[in-house]
Amino acid sequence: ITIALVTILVWLLLGKEIGFALARGISVLVISCPCALGLATPVAIMVGNGVGAKQGILFKTAAALEETGRIDTVVLDKTGTITAGKPKVTDLICAEGTDEATLLASAAALEAKSEHPLAVAVMEYAGEKGIVPEEVKDFTALPGNGLTARFQGKELVGGSGSFMKKRVKISQALLDQSDALAEQGKTPLFFAHDGKLLGIIAVADVLKPDSAQAIRELKNLGIRVMMLTGDNERTANAIGREAGVDTVIAGVLPDGKESVIREVGEFGKVAMVGDGINDAPALTRADIGIAIGAGADIAVDAADVVLMHSSLLDVAAAIRLSRATLRNIHENLFWAFFYNCIGIPLAAGVFIRVLGWQLNPMFGAAAMSLSSFCVVTNALRLNLFDPHSAKHDRKKNHPVGVIDTSDVIKTKEEPAMEKTMKIEGMMCVHCEARVKKALEAVEGVAAAEVSHESGTAVVTLAGPVEDAVLTRAVEDQDYKVLGVE
Repeated sequence: ITIALVTILVWLLLGKEIGFALARGISVLVISCPCALGLATPVAIMVGNGVGAKQGILFKTAAALEETGRIDTVVLDKTGTITAGKPKVTDLICAEGTDEATLLASAAALEAKSEHPLAVAVMEYAGEKGIVPEEVKDFTALPGNGLTARFQGKELVGGSGSFMKKRVKISQALLDQSDALAEQGKTPLFFAHDGKLLGIIAVADVLKPDSAQAIRELKNLGIRVMMLTGDNERTANAIGREAGVDTVIAGVLPDGKESVIREVGEFGKVAMVGDGINDAPALTRADIGIAIGAGADIAVDAADVVLMHSSLLDVAAAIRLSRATLRNIHENLFWAFFYNCIGIPLAAGVFIRVLGWQLNPMFGAAAMSLSSFCVVTNALRLNLFDPHSAKHDRKKNHPVGVIDTSDVIKTKEEPAMEKTMKIEGMMCVHCEARVKKALEAVEGVAAAEVSHESGTAVVTLAGPVEDAVLTRAVEDQDYKVLGVE
């Protein structure tokens, strides 16, 4: 409007009649109508969303479609995302004095009350062997560590090597075998009953058929790829090598994933890909959360992008489509501005005295319509784009490599803190039950393992708890606390 008013004023000052000056001003208004600018972004976004939907890639918002192409790092959850999420038992290693039937029966009894994928694998294997799990009491799950219960009147414990070392003595030979299993990408689970180690059951989860290819494609796009898992470091590194990721962050407890994403986000824009309930906070924290369509409803709800085909190849496809859409928007904006840069001076009459060129307002209207037509047609070209084709991949200009995991060491959650209490006065299993119940009623206590034979209570803490609070809880049951370590 300002340019049109200036145009009219200039021609009037140059002595032209009012009709001529108005014609030039109207031509400027007509040809600078921002239709092309108004169409440049929304039409490209609309077409990009449509192409994604046809490919089973659902962008929940226009902002998600734009932002996906700008990410620098993709963090992949392991179980159910890189791997199939259906582990299988691969090895049974019995401790001295234990046979496979005893090991498997005890493991099945303990795992029967757990919904963890590793527990499901043990139960399926036990079922194949015709073992029916017996009932256990006082079952407790310690996330990221293991399980405890009372079986046949004695304590039954199962879990990771680091968790079990604190409860039973493990021979060096079994520890070496455990390390060897972990090097093969298997997860070793230790089981013990009544303070005696029963053995190891190894479980392995295979890569999805397309995971390695998907990670290669992401790296070819210039994306840094990281794997996030609660597995021990040896197992995680074995799977990471097989998958081809740049960086592995292992030993992360379920509630620690969100803090990992916060730390990794300091290196640039990050996308989190996951499928489980405990992935939801991380999906929300990431710049772009990408959920596997077959995953938990809460993960799908928390994500910005949903992959309906549940294939990691669609992660690279989503990035390609986003980049193509952004490129299309920039092309549209360029041609809209380019057209105005030429058309407005022509409409204003800048070339009349030099070249004799003069623009009739009706031709300006036609040119304006043609500009809008070109922008819309260019946006519709996206319908021909194949997001799964890697032939036009162009790496972004940022370094790709392994991030030193010491930079995100804060995200590797430490195992739950434990305190050992020396207690006097416990005489039987009923005393154990009273003390256990009293301790576990204390806020911040995740679990308590009590033994009247050794006169101890091993308390696993989910948060800070003062020794005096624990002591008071026990002494209120008429037992004497000799010390807390």
